[in-house]
Amino acid sequence: MTGAELARRLIEAARRAGADAADALAVSSRDVSVSVRGGALEEAESAESLDYGLRALVGRRQACVSASDPSPAALEEVAARAVAMARAAPEDPYCGLPDGGLADLSRLPDLDIEDHAEPPLPATLKAMAAEAEAAALAVAGVAQAESAGAGWRRSDIAFAATNGFSGAYARTGASLSVSAVAGEGLGMETDYEYASRTHFADLPPPSEIGATAGARAAARLKPRRAKTGAYPVLFDRRVSGSLVGHVLGAINGSAVARGASWLKDRMGERVLPPGFTITDDPHRRRAAGSRPFDGEGMALSARRLVDDGVLAGWTLDSATARRLGLPAPGGARRGVGGPPSPGTSTLELSEGEETAEALIRAMGEGLIVTSMIGSSISATTGAYSRGAAGYWVEGGEIAWPVNELTIAGSLPDFLLRMRAANDADRTRGVIAPSLLVEGLTIASG
Repeated sequence: MTGAELARRLIEAARRAGADAADALAVSSRDVSVSVRGGALEEAESAESLDYGLRALVGRRQACVSASDPSPAALEEVAARAVAMARAAPEDPYCGLPDGGLADLSRLPDLDIEDHAEPPLPATLKAMAAEAEAAALAVAGVAQAESAGAGWRRSDIAFAATNGFSGAYARTGASLSVSAVAGEGLGMETDYEYASRTHFADLPPPSEIGATAGARAAARLKPRRAKTGAYPVLFDRRVSGSLVGHVLGAINGSAVARGASWLKDRMGERVLPPGFTITDDPHRRRAAGSRPFDGEGMALSARRLVDDGVLAGWTLDSATARRLGLPAPGGARRGVGGPPSPGTSTLELSEGEETAEALIRAMGEGLIVTSMIGSSISATTGAYSRGAAGYWVEGGEIAWPVNELTIAGSLPDFLLRMRAANDADRTRGVIAPSLLVEGLTIASG
């Protein structure tokens, strides 16, 4: 039985059980992963799974049930349980299927997110992981590779609803990673490199991944304390996407509707410097976050969430849009275990014109952050505090590695003082360049 057929049978069973409306999501996946240590196979896994979820609506009440058994008896039982739970659920005046805007299945974009080549053999994945590990170990100062692995995944997604929508698509993904350890004893330092692509052939060479991981780990040896006080901080492109993530958390329609957002009253106001734009693009070719329709079957198109520094839109599903009295733009996310929620696809923060090296020179003295640990972010005020590690800059040049420090500030304040480099990695799910922020507070541990 195909995923599309399974989803269709689920909503039909829900109707027979007494649902006024229903939608269903079916996801089947195949995963292969391999890890090596010391050039020898450490672990190999292969898994196949099928999961589905049914949302039943009775009036303005809803309930979701998920399962993995596709037998006819199981589908009927899931439907009966979902309807019974919906009847007992409290009323939600905003729940329901979309009021319109469904994707036209005859005009879906060609996203090229499914690799039609033969899946890589486990032996191929092992050889890639071993080559990456060897490249890391070849770097002077690297003592061992903590982990080296390669993997491949295929997912088939099908969605159907009683409003007439029924669509399906597939996506693939391949990954390669190395974590290297430099030094010895109490002086050991760890860093990594990771790559993920929708098409296996697009992965960078394993030797490049390994050499980068090794060089990063070696560069972190003999860390010193960072200075304490207010200094410029450059968020390396490896971590700068986290700042975009904090903005997204604040413009999530559910958080706005609850009043739990430091941006809830800022629509149409400047929240980033002029020239900064955050775009949600669901149709970027070969991007891991791209998709032909959203988690409710609605059509998708590129949206500017922040336009030239001005807040331009919330992320919404149809229920949240009703609650806020707004039209639903499409963009909901959905898992098999719950109802739709506001979501995004592939995000991009616009680049600047300067190189990251030029921003480092402009810092004079300050901090480059390359990794972050933990966080304390206030959803309502934007108060920001995170553990970090990276490099101290003096005289516009990297002086020494630093770790065990905390950076703190206020998101509504310091986001308006950002400068962007031109070095965004366009293979990531959140495409963001290195970002220089003036005047964050640094405290060394």
